[in-house]
Amino acid sequence: MTEELHQAPPHVDIPNDLPLIPVRDIVVFPYMVLPLFVGREMSIKAIETALAGNRMVLLATQKAHDTETPTPTDIFETGTVGMIMRMLKLPDERIKILVQGLTKAKIIHYLQSEPFYSVRIQPFPASRKPAASLETEAVIRTAKEGVDRIASLGKVLMPDVMVVIENMDEPGRLADLIVSNLGLKVEVTQAILETDDPVTRLKRVTEILSKEIDVLSMQQKIQADAKGEIDKTQREYFLREQLKAIQKELGELDDRAEEVAEFRKRIEECRMPDKVLKEAEKQLKRLEKMHPDTAEAATVRTYMEWMVEIPWNHASTDNLDIDAAKKVLNEDHYDLEKVKERILEYLAVRKLKEKLKGPILCFVGPPGVGKTSLGKSIARALGREFVRMSLGGVRDEAEIRGHRRTYVGALPGRIMQGIKQAGTNNPVFMLDEVDKVGMDFRGDPSAALLEVLDPEQNHAFTDHYLGVPFDLSNVMFITTANLIDPILSALRDRMEIIEIPGYTEEEKLGIARRYLIPRQLEKHGISEKHFRIADLAVQRIVTHYTREAGVRNLERELANAMRKVARRVAEGKPKLHSISPRSLRTYIGIPKYLPETEKEKDQVGLAIGLAWTETGGETLHIEATGMQGKGNLTLTGHLGDVMKESAQAALSFVRAQAGTLGIKEETFSTTDIHIHVPAGAIPKDGPSAGITMATALASNLANIPVRHDVAMTGEITLRGRILPIGGLKEKILAAKRVSIPRIILPKRNEKDLEELPKHLLKGIKIIFAERVDQVFAAALLRPVRRKPKPPARAKTADSNRKQRVAALPAKKARR
Repeated sequence: MTEELHQAPPHVDIPNDLPLIPVRDIVVFPYMVLPLFVGREMSIKAIETALAGNRMVLLATQKAHDTETPTPTDIFETGTVGMIMRMLKLPDERIKILVQGLTKAKIIHYLQSEPFYSVRIQPFPASRKPAASLETEAVIRTAKEGVDRIASLGKVLMPDVMVVIENMDEPGRLADLIVSNLGLKVEVTQAILETDDPVTRLKRVTEILSKEIDVLSMQQKIQADAKGEIDKTQREYFLREQLKAIQKELGELDDRAEEVAEFRKRIEECRMPDKVLKEAEKQLKRLEKMHPDTAEAATVRTYMEWMVEIPWNHASTDNLDIDAAKKVLNEDHYDLEKVKERILEYLAVRKLKEKLKGPILCFVGPPGVGKTSLGKSIARALGREFVRMSLGGVRDEAEIRGHRRTYVGALPGRIMQGIKQAGTNNPVFMLDEVDKVGMDFRGDPSAALLEVLDPEQNHAFTDHYLGVPFDLSNVMFITTANLIDPILSALRDRMEIIEIPGYTEEEKLGIARRYLIPRQLEKHGISEKHFRIADLAVQRIVTHYTREAGVRNLERELANAMRKVARRVAEGKPKLHSISPRSLRTYIGIPKYLPETEKEKDQVGLAIGLAWTETGGETLHIEATGMQGKGNLTLTGHLGDVMKESAQAALSFVRAQAGTLGIKEETFSTTDIHIHVPAGAIPKDGPSAGITMATALASNLANIPVRHDVAMTGEITLRGRILPIGGLKEKILAAKRVSIPRIILPKRNEKDLEELPKHLLKGIKIIFAERVDQVFAAALLRPVRRKPKPPARAKTADSNRKQRVAALPAKKARR
């Protein structure tokens, strides 16, 4: 490691102020000559300053190896003054210098820190050779014998160093020479450097040598034992090979022996964990003893094939380039900023911490918003393999955990099948439609997923077929669902829920331009010189031909138009077919959805509500009418229990506010009320239509028209308060889809608007209401008159005095 100069360095005067060079992994001693490679800018400037002067620097060791820019607290105070003998500039802009240690010195204080460290030092006084004594002689001999002993135990020491040690009689230099060639830790070597007394220093070196001898002796014993085991294994291998050769000569080597040898070779290549390796070798020995034609042999053979094909220790390398991953995610998907941000955060943490458990993400949203394709993009961004498993309709718990090997036709579960298919133990594993898992007498697959999707348990996931633990903690599991409610609560608790709402009209246009149209052009064998569609035409398809949260039907309609163009091109008409809103009907037919006629004028007893469905938001036209009767309430439209209760609460509130609304009290006892929600074949439930029902009832009973350009949503209480609702983005999208410019929302939902994109609220006026009377004021055409307060009676002084006098006996009685 070092080149020793065994003559004393020339006597030079040591200045008080010197440049400082922090060195790593080595402690420089006096009388030592060694090369140093310098790459840090501050150290290079220190060398240049030294070469311009007396060529001397202070070499002090830094405490931590990985500190790139050490501060004074990161550098030991005691170092060695060295003289730069030679300097060579290397092609990679580093400098190689040859320095000779002159004397030890201690840093008094730092003079400067920029552009390099300059320090004031106090050189150690030159140590005199101690007087000859029996103790000194014994310590020197002990040290030399220790060096000979560690050399005999296998410690590599250069021959010229051994010769110098043998002829060295000065204890201080002998200690420095020995400790600088043992390759010890920096802290131990620095402690020797800081010891001033030569004999004491050499005594500490002998203690280090004694410990080193013990370690080397134990190491030699371990190597001898290991060599004995290796020799035994080699002997068994040699005899086994001889036996195979004899069997081959006798014609007795069969296919079974070759099969067992092949399995043994593949087991060695798999690098299985200890528990798995033990089980594999046990089953292989069973297979070796069995007759190949037995049914049990076939079962064990299939088991061994699975064991050697599973990637126990093979993992793909993550692509930790965050900018590249961001580019991939933006290429594949439009918007979805929340999901992209979560993936980039995972990459950033993975870049800073090597061992990181894979997250369990659950994408919840309506169909067609890109949940499944997002998993493929994540795998591509991470540089991992992608595995997809559909859980829709799965009812057997063995689909997840596998079957017992005792059953005929048993196989591992689909989790381990997916791992084998990926070929790595850290793929992106997508569990699609987790909310559609079934349950029957064969078990509950959702319960079996609890261990799979728990980062604290899946490091030792045991498949029933394999019977050995497999580490799933490196797998990145992604689940998808349309609804959260059907998912088992314990399973939901193990996942990080990320909601993906439906797309706005502008977002659908951007997705169509960037992804759908280019993809369909390629699928239909045509190009942009054959097909062109205007933005207004795409918007017309979105509003008049599709009614969805995602973009699947939009892509189908675009494909429908392209098929027409492809046919004309195939018939020999390769001209440009430009589609505008007017020519749209020629290519994809008449519109499927027309604007609601009810919203074109104000009507009595008709209010527009907003509802959330698993396929996106919808508008509800809630109708209320009254007829001669006895005060009965009729509810139709396939309503659920919660929605019926909301109607009862709305009627109670309107009845309580009859005086304010100008409704006669006898109206409720002589009028039957009927509330109907159209599209009766579709089940409807939930409390968020409460204020809509109340508005329709108040409009009908008070004969006040409802504004046709207002939609509303919110839960009502008997006291007239409005409670918050969910699915805000989908409901706003539903209002935009039918061009309703004013929306009434609960005041407590105001904070949720911060998470919505700004362009979604463009052209819409949001009215926040805390009480139902605010809703009536915004939705009804005539303002609701307030109930006048009774006028305060004027009291005279005499009447007040009479009342006080009249009250005196009562007060006395109470006393």
